[in-house]
Amino acid sequence: MKRIGIIGGGQLGKMMILDGKRLDHQFFILDPTEHCPAHSIADAHIVAAFDDIEAIEHLASLVDVVTYEFEHISVEALRRLEKAGHKVYPSSGTLAHIQNKLDQKIWLMEHGIPVPSFAAVESYEHLCSLTEQTGYPVILKTCTGGYDGKGNAVIDHKGAEEKAYEALGSGTLPLMLEEWIPFEKEVSILACRSTNGEIKVFPAAENRHRNSILDETTVPALLTRKSRELAWEIARDCVRAVDAYGMLCIEMFVTKTGDVLVNELAPRPHNSGHYTIEGCYTSQYENHIRAILGMPLGNTDLIRPTAMKNLIGEKNGLSQPTGVEHACRYPNVKVHIYGKEQVSIGRKMGHITATGETVEEALEDVRKAHRCISF
Repeated sequence: MKRIGIIGGGQLGKMMILDGKRLDHQFFILDPTEHCPAHSIADAHIVAAFDDIEAIEHLASLVDVVTYEFEHISVEALRRLEKAGHKVYPSSGTLAHIQNKLDQKIWLMEHGIPVPSFAAVESYEHLCSLTEQTGYPVILKTCTGGYDGKGNAVIDHKGAEEKAYEALGSGTLPLMLEEWIPFEKEVSILACRSTNGEIKVFPAAENRHRNSILDETTVPALLTRKSRELAWEIARDCVRAVDAYGMLCIEMFVTKTGDVLVNELAPRPHNSGHYTIEGCYTSQYENHIRAILGMPLGNTDLIRPTAMKNLIGEKNGLSQPTGVEHACRYPNVKVHIYGKEQVSIGRKMGHITATGETVEEALEDVRKAHRCISF
């Protein structure tokens, strides 16, 4: 039995614990929300802010290894843990390469990994100068802190620069401009490396977004053999480029010509990998735990075509899920409710997975079940 510390007690941490408990490990979490999703199943919960370095050091003192479920945490705090001799995976070095999107793109480009064209934005005047050169549309992004579409603004015509610049902080945050990719598909590849050196790659997942938030994932992604093999190769290259251990999600664009470009990396289990719980022999969560403990990794093959649909908040208030029993009438459906006390517009409250003989059958089932549930 090992003691594992998780910085973050959200749904990803909860699902790590659910799979890790089958291997008889103990889990200690750090999260500022007293009744966060992972609270009810953690062996111990340190209620502290994510920037509380003393609390993070206390967490590390109680466990054999530290991991995290989201990337917006202090790189310096992780460095201090490592300097003190604590095991941290993914490492502070991996997080440092990924946390800032501009640094991430530069690092990937320097390692020969295909990415959209990009440039740092130094001022509003510089932004206008850049768009004169690139044309429209382009994407303005904050270099840090963005997720689920937050921190992005599309500039689709001359004169739209001012509104986009103001929406992203008017220069108070570091910004970058990125090429608009007219992609045919958005896909993600989940890769995992154990501290014993073994690497496993999950099947390519096809993602559809609504209001910039992941809505549906279907697996296997409908790709040509060339694009699929290229995506797997790029995923492995990304793992090595950022020296990742544990799960790494590589979000990619696939163009009409079959080219594959890396959009973003996430050094942790990922929303688009929820399908692995029911769809694969080994989930991303179990493999993450195996990886950071140096264990052999489990089989990542797909058992059956699988679809996942997120349950997204459509109002603000107390979370009171209804209709779960109706959704469970569909025999191939599994419902996951995260246990968040408050619902808000755009907040991920749960997800539904289904397997089927075909992707279309699985997707039809999750959509039917989805219509049953509200918060």
